[in-house]
Amino acid sequence: MTYDAVIVGYGPVGATTAALLGKAGLRVAVIEQETGIYDKPRAITFDHEIMRVFQACGLSEHMRECTAPHPGTHYLGVDGKVIKIFDPLPPPHPLGWMPTGTFVQPQLEAALRARVGQSETVYVFLGHQLIDFKERNGEVEVRARELATNEARALSARYLLGCDGANSFVRKRLDIPYEDLAFDEWWMVVDVLLHKPVELPGKCIQYCWPQRPATYVIGPGNLRRWEIKVLPGEDPAAFGNRDNVVKQLARFVDSAAIEVWRSAVYRFHALLAERWQSGRVLLLGDAVHQTPPFLGQGMCAGIRDAANLAWKLALVLQGQADERLLASYEVERKPHVRTLVSLAKQFGEIIGELDPVVARARDATLRGQLERGEAETVRQRVIPGLTGGVIDNGPAAGTLFVQPCIGDNRLLDDALHDRFLIATMSEKAQGWLSPHALDTWRRIGGERAVITRTRREADGARDVLRFAETDGLFDAWMNRHGCAAVIVRPDRYVYGTANDAAELNGLVFRLAEQIKGACRWT
Repeated sequence: MTYDAVIVGYGPVGATTAALLGKAGLRVAVIEQETGIYDKPRAITFDHEIMRVFQACGLSEHMRECTAPHPGTHYLGVDGKVIKIFDPLPPPHPLGWMPTGTFVQPQLEAALRARVGQSETVYVFLGHQLIDFKERNGEVEVRARELATNEARALSARYLLGCDGANSFVRKRLDIPYEDLAFDEWWMVVDVLLHKPVELPGKCIQYCWPQRPATYVIGPGNLRRWEIKVLPGEDPAAFGNRDNVVKQLARFVDSAAIEVWRSAVYRFHALLAERWQSGRVLLLGDAVHQTPPFLGQGMCAGIRDAANLAWKLALVLQGQADERLLASYEVERKPHVRTLVSLAKQFGEIIGELDPVVARARDATLRGQLERGEAETVRQRVIPGLTGGVIDNGPAAGTLFVQPCIGDNRLLDDALHDRFLIATMSEKAQGWLSPHALDTWRRIGGERAVITRTRREADGARDVLRFAETDGLFDAWMNRHGCAAVIVRPDRYVYGTANDAAELNGLVFRLAEQIKGACRWT
């Protein structure tokens, strides 16, 4: 069987990619070496953009039930006092979801896999190891081996997607080197379950203590996590022994009040692959970048990769775009990831400083910035937008579009398809499209919507959707950016904004040019 795409790796990034491509009706095969879900502690936080991607996968109700709001983080200096603060974005929440949430990764992966299992076009091969692949005649020929029987399996696909983690076979097979951003530390991660009341901080804590830096995270329900630095000269394997786990936790919590659920010792890196694509092979997630965990952006970055690539790959595979569109994947994602990895490294160095003298100087600097109001204290504001690729040049281009509630607790994206969108505040602005621009827009497969504060009878074109928002997010966003129309991409990043007919028509034609080839007009 020839597939549209073969995905190697079935962690959260591979599963999200499979769910999005399956939703687009593409024929997909997933190859995963393991037969079960990895049960060690890994990601525990994600932000509202990632919740929105899971919403696109059809997991809205599940995510509401199994996540908890992140309460914010305090950084404590040598004297135990606050030197830095990161709080969630206050309401109203622009993307329709809590700004940052905590979750249990195996539960999330199980939900993603269940969703993928509902797709009639996605085929999953668990317990299969990728052996080799090569491009030939416009396809990628893939060889895998079923581990239980040692039987070989041959597949072919238009594209191969490497979502196979930090030790990616796909990346190594392509001989793509990493750029080392100079971070290399061992940390132990421990998840515990509280089984009786105990006094613990109401915020997540970064213990910036030279004697032994540590992190405390409040998970959903009775889950709590500690991440504890392994000091230079200590044996990481011995540090992870059960007796030492209990010993290290004793600094923070009464051992009689907890049950150690799971633990692991990890080596944290800051790495960025030099290339993200080689012909018909593309890399996503940890296969192409690795980040220290101190901003909670490791899994988030991989999910953003999936959301960014999925709509572009769908357009190409459905014959609506030239494959050159895929080059924008690295153009958009690599600078974004570089910024986040660099920030995570900076915060890791703040938290992990081991020299008491340097740590006290750090405390004085950060506390002064906090007291003078110079420090950014909202977590979401350090997450960058897009700086290049398939975006226009306006001030809002490359930022995330808001997601208002449109009644009955329904969010806007649930009423739309995964397509480009022209959204306006009035019927008049929809009428700005010239016949040629409207024809171009329809050939792109775009949608149109009028979003107002009150519901009104339709008095315009039949193919325009009409919504009445209940929270004013769209109205406030449009007024803040001083625009009357906005073009939004399928991944809900803003392409550009317009304030008159000439600007809107120009946006449509420039977008068509940027995805040139989708534009195989028939």
